[in-house]
Amino acid sequence: MKRLITTQMLLAIGMMATAQVKTPVTEFNLAGPYAVSAPFAIDTVDVQGKKFDANSMLGSIALTSQTTSKFSGQVLPSLSDSKSVGLLTFYVNNTEYVKGKIEVKGPKNSKLFIDGVESSGELKLAPEHHTFSIQYLAEPKDTDSIQVVFDTPSAITYQLTPNHPYMVHDLTDGKRVRGISLSADGQYVIVTYQTTARGGNSRWTYELREVKSQRLISESQRMGSWMPQSVACLVEEKEGNKRVLYKVDPKTGQRTVFAADIPEGSYTVAPTEDYLIMSMEEEGPQEDKEIFEVLEMDDRQPGWRKRNYLAKYDIKTGITQRITFGNKGEYLYDISQDGSKLLVISSYSRLAKRPTEVVDVYVMDAKTLQVDTLLKCEGFLGGASFSPDGKQILFTGNPEAFNRIGCQLPADVTPSMTENELFLFDIATKKVTPLTKDFDPSIESVDWSWADGQIYFSAEDRDYVNMFALNPKSGKISKLPINGDYAYRFNMAAHAPVLAYLSYKTLEPASAYVATINSKKAIFNAQYSMFNGVEALGDAEIGTCQDWNFTNSKGDTVYGRLYLPKDFDATKKYPMIVYYYGGCSPVSRYFESPYAPQYWNSLGYVAYIIEPSGATGFGQEWASRHVNTAGRGPAEDIIEGVKQICAEHPYINKDKIGCMGASYGGFMTQYLQTQTDIFAAAISHAGIANHTSYWGEGYWGYNYSEVSMANSYPWSHRQLYVDQSPLFNADKIHTPLLLLHGNADTNVPLIESLQMFTALKLLGREVSLVEVEGENHHILDYSKKEKWLATQMAWFQKWLKDDPTWWDALYPKKHL
Repeated sequence: MKRLITTQMLLAIGMMATAQVKTPVTEFNLAGPYAVSAPFAIDTVDVQGKKFDANSMLGSIALTSQTTSKFSGQVLPSLSDSKSVGLLTFYVNNTEYVKGKIEVKGPKNSKLFIDGVESSGELKLAPEHHTFSIQYLAEPKDTDSIQVVFDTPSAITYQLTPNHPYMVHDLTDGKRVRGISLSADGQYVIVTYQTTARGGNSRWTYELREVKSQRLISESQRMGSWMPQSVACLVEEKEGNKRVLYKVDPKTGQRTVFAADIPEGSYTVAPTEDYLIMSMEEEGPQEDKEIFEVLEMDDRQPGWRKRNYLAKYDIKTGITQRITFGNKGEYLYDISQDGSKLLVISSYSRLAKRPTEVVDVYVMDAKTLQVDTLLKCEGFLGGASFSPDGKQILFTGNPEAFNRIGCQLPADVTPSMTENELFLFDIATKKVTPLTKDFDPSIESVDWSWADGQIYFSAEDRDYVNMFALNPKSGKISKLPINGDYAYRFNMAAHAPVLAYLSYKTLEPASAYVATINSKKAIFNAQYSMFNGVEALGDAEIGTCQDWNFTNSKGDTVYGRLYLPKDFDATKKYPMIVYYYGGCSPVSRYFESPYAPQYWNSLGYVAYIIEPSGATGFGQEWASRHVNTAGRGPAEDIIEGVKQICAEHPYINKDKIGCMGASYGGFMTQYLQTQTDIFAAAISHAGIANHTSYWGEGYWGYNYSEVSMANSYPWSHRQLYVDQSPLFNADKIHTPLLLLHGNADTNVPLIESLQMFTALKLLGREVSLVEVEGENHHILDYSKKEKWLATQMAWFQKWLKDDPTWWDALYPKKHL
């Protein structure tokens, strides 16, 4: 008897585990009904031999038809004197994977669509905002009823309004502002937009507006560039075999030929508008395609043997003259405002000494082609531009540039090569003056204004990107009062103190602004909004973000942010996802990152973004901690931060914490699992498992090692390359680890994930490897990105929520 009772109990438990819940849908949005007529039938069948199907009339009403009323009755609305079509819609916002079915009964002629795709009723709903649509056809005075019922493992909540938690398609779809540029006088602006539809089709549009009134002048599918002096756009046309440049008046749209039959290659218009400098390519020596010699590491890159040279195209005569010649390659960095001088750079490798890439810098007379050599074999430099009077050059470079003249650190400390400074170079005396030595933010983009003589630049400012004005005479740096938290792109008018920029807020897509600048006070006289990023959110709803910093065991302030779901309830327990930097830049407030905490919030996670030591934007000393540590210091910051944030926030389930990172962050994910057991799941995208193999792999392994392992090599610093590599500590990993990798990655090759996958498989640990076919370091293909993002969240749902449903749907179990 005891055994019989036990069996009955087990059967009952099994029945409860598999019991389905039926959820009826009783309210709908209604569009219609609208009158339709059957076509005039000349024959009884069509060219396929098929009789007319009344269901074909359902297509008369679009799935996007506007709602005319609400419907909650039993009998479908119809017209008394005509056939009619109607559309019923409702929405489902699910934060877990849903498997089941939906049944539609009643109408004689109807079709069900889920997210615009016709459906049989089978449900496989990834967490998302889903639109359910039912087209129906009714006869005059029809009395068809409608019954719609979900049959799923748990109750379905539906709604009639389109508002929804921020989901993956809010990240990939919709209208986004992508660029902004000003006319020479600052009176007109071109704003660039990308609009992506569900499925991945993108459309680019360019709006020409008057700045002060924001009046739309024109919209087109092609973009022109502004002339440096004239108030006109430059548009390129292909006329037969000729490239023709037209000047277009923004007021009238009138076009005039500016340059006819220019050669192939990119071009820069001289500030005087009387010539172009063409950047052109010539082929290098070819090898046998079957068996060939590799000259140096960069020779593995397609096109490396091509060399760039410069040519001058004269607008008046149409004559093109080559102006540089050699085997290294020459590039134009700038043209002086009066058009008399060219700033020319020649870049080449020097493998025996760090840095392995150096430049020669020349000033060339634009008429005589006479050259003044300013620098030879100089390293650690970035961009360069002339001062407005052409007597000085503004260089960007890292703290080691110009014999460390801009370095704050002791001689025995190597600064980060990715921390950027500004330097002023006097052409006559060759004197170099560091401009930002004691300025902690790391320089990004720079423009020395011809209009007011000020230097404007954007810079990583901790986890913000702000904008600044630098007075080159006094050296004073002033922060500009921009809107937003992340200055995305900016452009200065050539002959007016007017600034155009794009900027993200922490919880908002990019907006576009134009500001007139009071140069003396470094304030804005006026600011005009060209696009409000709130529009890009649409009906999506997001949670909240708050700064959360802590003091680590070394006494340092470690900055971070804590993201909470919109419907956050402090009495509940939440799993948490931790994310940290890849490369060397901090995790900025860039809203459209594919590693999107606002999306994770919508799936029921809190998110902790931490800025451990080694990130740029916090000063030279903090950034230098990335160098020759192979992750040790940053990992200690992350572990301490996770423990402390859990201790201070009881709503975080400390037993359900996941971590994720990409590239260097992917390495960090793997390395962390060798140092701690605080994580319940981990995801590494394109992560480095073995410093030694990565150093010799990929297109830039040895280049990145110049940054992270400065003057350290596998044969001289085994403790960094071997002892600090996750692969050589794989036996310490017990956390379920997902390895993601594009199998065409030329930066961190797939072999890095394969090595760790092999190690953990042999050790019997929980590990999965997912390759993304044909993708490089970043996953860019729309559909592949969609599944790549789903894979991440399904892994966390499996291990942080103890629900493998989504993972099993994506990667069904194989019996092999």
